Amino acid sequence: AGMAARVSVLPSPRCLCDEPVQIRVAGLQPQQAVTLRASLLDESGELFQSHALYRAGSSGELDLSRSPALGGSYLGVEPMGLLWALQSKTPYKRLAKRNVLTPFYVDLEVYEGHGDMSRLLGKCTNERWFLGEGVKRISVREGRLRATLFLPPGPGPFPGLIDLYGSAGGLIEYRASLLASRGFVTLALAYMSFEDIPAMPDILELSYFEEAVNFLRKQQQVKDTGIGVLGLSKGGDLALSMSTFLPGIKAAVSISGSSFNSLIPLKGDGFTIPAHPYDLGRLKISDESGLADFSDVLDDHTDPATWDCRIPVERSLAKFLFLCGLDDMNWKSDLYCRDAVQRLQQHGREAEFYSYSGAGHLLEPPYLPLCKVSVHRMLGMLMHWGGQWREHAKAQEDAWRRIQAFFWQHL
Repeated sequence: AGMAARVSVLPSPRCLCDEPVQIRVAGLQPQQAVTLRASLLDESGELFQSHALYRAGSSGELDLSRSPALGGSYLGVEPMGLLWALQSKTPYKRLAKRNVLTPFYVDLEVYEGHGDMSRLLGKCTNERWFLGEGVKRISVREGRLRATLFLPPGPGPFPGLIDLYGSAGGLIEYRASLLASRGFVTLALAYMSFEDIPAMPDILELSYFEEAVNFLRKQQQVKDTGIGVLGLSKGGDLALSMSTFLPGIKAAVSISGSSFNSLIPLKGDGFTIPAHPYDLGRLKISDESGLADFSDVLDDHTDPATWDCRIPVERSLAKFLFLCGLDDMNWKSDLYCRDAVQRLQQHGREAEFYSYSGAGHLLEPPYLPLCKVSVHRMLGMLMHWGGQWREHAKAQEDAWRRIQAFFWQHL
């Protein structure tokens, strides 16, 4: 009460995290100059904020899908700019959801003028959820499996997916919970640095991932026509290996992945694929910022001496989708994706490939802000992930659409 302006989030202030919303302000003076600010407190108490300068229309209204930002965290007409431009007050923090049972609360405030933000005119809160209505979250500790199963509401049958994150490890659930909210039975699977799984295992066993596939296939609500795998970074090459060596996988998506087995040897049934050779002597650490540049650490993937580390994707019967950012500063994901796509095409196999200019390594579900630099949990170093704010945001929206369409088509 007593606020001069009304801020509204349409169609509803409560939504899923991958949903765009329309942000409007009513009750301003015609042509009034205002500053909009978004604030989000993450689960560790870290504050993320963005702001943009606007001018109300002749009727004293502001609609972010039509009004251009005149300055601040971004410029121009960006309906979701306040969300994708969120940045932590402390440098080098990554916005990630640990507990998917609670939402992110984004406070949207309107202040008078383009200056000191001393007079608040109106505010509201956008609740952004990671778990849709009726989606079940089930912790899985069966045999060796360390995972979380997400079940969409209803009897199904639904397509089944396995979701893998990268070498920082842990059990990351927020992408899997969103996919389940979109109609996929999704198993978020840990394989490094979680509970009794070491941070840097000496070897990864294909049989562990096979256990995950078998577990998923025997769920009642899962369609029996085959499983999909989605992986980011190290998870990307694991998705390729699973599709190549394990039966029952029909479709795989690799985000910022490689065409060879990276970091850790992979033990299969009667064979082991060594880790692609690298030399940490080629690691470049910038003096002023301490940023680690890993882009030259790996040996040249076109050198036949490295080919025993290749994943023979051309033997797989699965369909493939490769996604990467051309501004990936972590490693040469564009080159590595091209290598896999080329080998698949030479053998008459199907592969889709999209690379995004200005996008970095960490392509996440849409409207989560770009993380350009953060501490890699396993390496304990400041990693430069790359990406430009606006381009990265657009890439995340497009990639998310493509991932879902791809899995619906092939599963």
